[in-house]
Amino acid sequence: MANNKKNTKQATNSTSKFVFWVIGLAAVGVLALIFLNNYSDKQNETKIKTKTMDIDYSKQPFLGDESSPVSIIEFGDYKCPVCKDFAHNVVPMIQKELVDTGKAKFYFMNDSFINVDSKRSGQFAESVFQELGNETFWKFHELLYDKQPEDTKYEKEDVFTEKFLTDTLKEVASDKEVDKVVKNFKEQKSLDAWQKDMDYAEKLGVNGTPTIFVNGKMFQGKTLDDLKEMVEKAAKGK
Repeated sequence: MANNKKNTKQATNSTSKFVFWVIGLAAVGVLALIFLNNYSDKQNETKIKTKTMDIDYSKQPFLGDESSPVSIIEFGDYKCPVCKDFAHNVVPMIQKELVDTGKAKFYFMNDSFINVDSKRSGQFAESVFQELGNETFWKFHELLYDKQPEDTKYEKEDVFTEKFLTDTLKEVASDKEVDKVVKNFKEQKSLDAWQKDMDYAEKLGVNGTPTIFVNGKMFQGKTLDDLKEMVEKAAKGK
């Protein structure tokens, strides 16, 4: 599926079809601006914009309180350079403004479309989650983005090899824990969980990463305030 999608999706950093800028919180309290998905297929965009999908959030890694009323999903690819920037610069603000305040919980789901490294790292991360749980998953998740190669090389394959992923996990887990994850990965026990994410990405019309959904509806706003407003409406059932 990932190879088929490569021809229809755009790697956002190289095509400039998906750009976000982050302006830090200044003394005057200016909120960060987030510029998100601007699709070329306007008819498809209009259809998706009004569509809300029921999503099974069980057995998905998340940040926040499980009882929070609103679910935010980021669809991402570990080889996507814009996803790396998003993880480093935007997710912390979402966490501060929406997750830590109990307004929403934040999920990560795979849309591994760039190359074989995307698929391999996505499935390995799922194995980490299955064997070591939510907390270690997020440590590995952040470290993997830290170690992403330069954006000019993001399409190069065999960077996120099994050895690379294993060595990366060793930085946040014990040898015994790493062995459990590697065994899970080799036996493809995480394949179904990864495929579940990929199926949702296709059903929801995701055609770039990162893409954000709030309670099953695609976020089409431009700023962090827009996202906060959408979360507030979702909490009220709107």
